[in-house]
Amino acid sequence: MPDHIVKAYDLDIQSLKTMLAEMGGLAEEQLHNAIIALTKRDVTLADLVIVRDEKLDQLERQIEEKAILTIAKRQPMALDLREIMVAIRVAGDIERIGDLAKNTAKRTHAITEPLPRRLSPGLTRMGQMAQAQLKNILDAYSHGDDVKALAVWRADEDLDALYNSIFRELLTYMMEDPRNIGLCTHLLFGAKNLERIGDHTTNIAENTYYLVHGKTIGEDRPKKDVTAMMSTSDLK
Repeated sequence: MPDHIVKAYDLDIQSLKTMLAEMGGLAEEQLHNAIIALTKRDVTLADLVIVRDEKLDQLERQIEEKAILTIAKRQPMALDLREIMVAIRVAGDIERIGDLAKNTAKRTHAITEPLPRRLSPGLTRMGQMAQAQLKNILDAYSHGDDVKALAVWRADEDLDALYNSIFRELLTYMMEDPRNIGLCTHLLFGAKNLERIGDHTTNIAENTYYLVHGKTIGEDRPKKDVTAMMSTSDLK
């Protein structure tokens, strides 16, 4: 390619990376605030998370439009094309993480009493793990670090295991006193949102590995969420 085309392509890619970095930073902040809003029952902070989700949606649309325009104008091949396609996929996962943070924040409005002491630490811990997963995978993607991406990919098992534990504890709490059903149902949805955020960080990890190597990870995805098959008899 002539030099001016190469420079123009580099500028296009840098623009995509800048928007993705902004999108990732906002998603991290949204998740952080959503967890605080839920555990502290801070409806003002929850409303802020809900309102700011639109910014993530706008950034995703801008990234998609920029990526499509770059493909049309530059006709990239091999690694260059992978870079653009992975950017689109990563933007989609970040947008979904934002949606899950927003949905978690919404639960704050439905919870009218303080979280029981026995339940709050587990949810807080799960939130911290989800935040760490998100931060680490965004760092891995921005630096093309396949080793760090694989570490995040494997760490999702730990988030699943904690979700299983919280799921059991919430079901037990509901069985002990039916008056807890309303509260625990909302907390279950909140915990499931955090587990799903872990799945999206795993998606980004797989795409980061693909970006670096041009092939998929040659292992089955680690998954330890067994709640879909869990019955009340499993709690005894």
